[in-house]
Amino acid sequence: MSILIDPPRWPAHGTLFAHLVSDTSLAELHEFAGQQEISRRAFDRDHYDVPRERYDRLVAAGALEVSGSELVRALVKSGIRIPAKYRPEKLGTVLTRRWSRTLPTEPQLGTELLGYWSESHRHYHDRVHLLSVLEAIDWLAEGQADPEELMLLQLAAWFHDAVYAGTSEDEFKSATLARERLRGVLSPGAVSKVSGLVMLTAKHAPAETDRLGHILCDADLEVLARPAPAYQRYAEAIYKEYGHLPRHVLASGRSKILSGLLEKELIYGTQAGSRRWEQRARNNLGTELELLHSWL
Repeated sequence: MSILIDPPRWPAHGTLFAHLVSDTSLAELHEFAGQQEISRRAFDRDHYDVPRERYDRLVAAGALEVSGSELVRALVKSGIRIPAKYRPEKLGTVLTRRWSRTLPTEPQLGTELLGYWSESHRHYHDRVHLLSVLEAIDWLAEGQADPEELMLLQLAAWFHDAVYAGTSEDEFKSATLARERLRGVLSPGAVSKVSGLVMLTAKHAPAETDRLGHILCDADLEVLARPAPAYQRYAEAIYKEYGHLPRHVLASGRSKILSGLLEKELIYGTQAGSRRWEQRARNNLGTELELLHSWL
C-alpha cells in the first residue's frame, strides 16, 4: 500500500486539513478512503482533503506520514498529480492567453472555440486535452517548424475536436468549422492546411513526408504514453464519454482502435515523440487491451 498523508496545515471551515494521496493509483486511494469512511465529496481530482481530527486515525490505519513537499514529489512522480493550470478554475484563463498569442485579431473566435471545448458531455475531449495537445505541439515543433507553421499547428489543435459527439463525423465537422471560421482571416492556402491537419486526427496516419501532420498526430496521442495511473484516468474518461454503450460494445470498439495502433510499426511519427513515448505507450495499450478483453 502506498497511501501518503501530509501534516494538517491547510485552514478551512474552522479547522486544519491534510492531504491524503496514493502514489500508485487512484483506485487504491478511493479504496482506502472508503474503508475509512471518508466521503467521496472530499476528493479533489488527485487527493482527499481530510480534517485534522481524522489525522491520527488515518495514520494508524496505514497512511504514511510525509512532509508536504515529499507528498507533492511522490504525486508528481506517479503521474497522478493534476497541475494547477489543468484545474477548471485556471483552464479558461490559461487557454485564453494562449489563443491571444496564436490569433490575437480574433478574440471572439477563441471564445467560441473555448465554449465548444467546455461542453458538459466531454470527459476526455475537453479543455485539459486541448491544453495538453497545445503543450505537446510546443515541444515537438521546437526547431522543426517556423512561426507560421507553429500557428497553423496550434489552430489545428484548437479545431481538431471542437465538434465532438463521439461519432465518425466529428473530425469532418470540425474541419468544416475550421474552414468556415478561418475563411477571410487566413489565406486560402493556410485555411486548407489547417482543415487538412484536423482531418488527419481521424486516423492518425499522415503521409511519411507530412512533417506538420506527424507533429499534430503525435501531440494528439501523447496521452497514450503517460505514467500508468494517468493513463488509467484517461481511459476511464473515455469510458465515461461512451457510457451510453453496453460494456461489451464499448470494449469491442475500443479494442479495435488500440489494436490498430499497436499493429503500426511506430505509433509516433516524429523522432522526438518516438524516442520519448513509444515504449510506454505500447505498454499502456497492452495493459488496457487485457482489461477490455476481460469485458468481452
